[in-house]
Amino acid sequence: MKILSTLIGVLITQALLFQTASAQAGKTALVPLPSVDDFTKGNDGWGFGLGLGIEYESAYEGSDEFGFEASPAGAAQWRRGNDIFYWAGESLGWRSLRNDIWLLEATVGFDEGREEGDSDDGRLKGLGTTGEGTELVLQARRALTAEWRYWLDARVVTGDNGSLGLFGVGRRFGSRVDGTGSDLSIVAVFHDGMRANNNFGINAQQSLASGLRATDLGGGFRSIGVNYTYRHYLSENCQVFGEALYERYSNDIDDSPVARSHYEAEVGVGFILLF
Repeated sequence: MKILSTLIGVLITQALLFQTASAQAGKTALVPLPSVDDFTKGNDGWGFGLGLGIEYESAYEGSDEFGFEASPAGAAQWRRGNDIFYWAGESLGWRSLRNDIWLLEATVGFDEGREEGDSDDGRLKGLGTTGEGTELVLQARRALTAEWRYWLDARVVTGDNGSLGLFGVGRRFGSRVDGTGSDLSIVAVFHDGMRANNNFGINAQQSLASGLRATDLGGGFRSIGVNYTYRHYLSENCQVFGEALYERYSNDIDDSPVARSHYEAEVGVGFILLF
């Protein structure tokens, strides 16, 4: 009887483990890309993610100063079929899967811009606050192969401070369809003159206040960038994530006194609890 009881206990334990694994494997994200968060676990209705991320990043665009910054992570999402509406920080958005190969997304958000105090070394003194305002982001991704192993990406950002466009290609790693694993994308970035001068230009008034050379930039090619994202379930309701970004500026931006570095870089890790 003791042996039989032990055997029954083992069988029950294995059955529970199998059910848990099956439930985990059954989660289907809107698209299986770690760079597109989905906290709904494949179900219609509400999904909530709340967590914390820590980033080591450039102090501002073009800065040669780096530092750590902690920020909230996660979002409130509502899913119905192949549509998700979400609120994440200062952004409201919608994303939708069409014909299993098109991911469309629209987001309205607020950009806090750049302040003089962003430079601990005083390199922004006299330039004031720039780049603050509302922006609209429109994005379309197109799967090139099954399960989004490869995809194309196009994005337009426009608002109070001008516009920029991003065009790229991505590669997904891992076999799960619950949004975990990792992906890598390479993008070319273009901006208009207004956006370029908001980020890297120096007008006559700023030049007098800062002592830096007046700089007027035109639109065109801004940079080439690489972005890597990783996501993993530690348990049924806990994710860990990581991200690394590198953006190499064009020669035009390098000539600006604001650009103390030829590139912008960021590395971040964090966790998210799902409710």
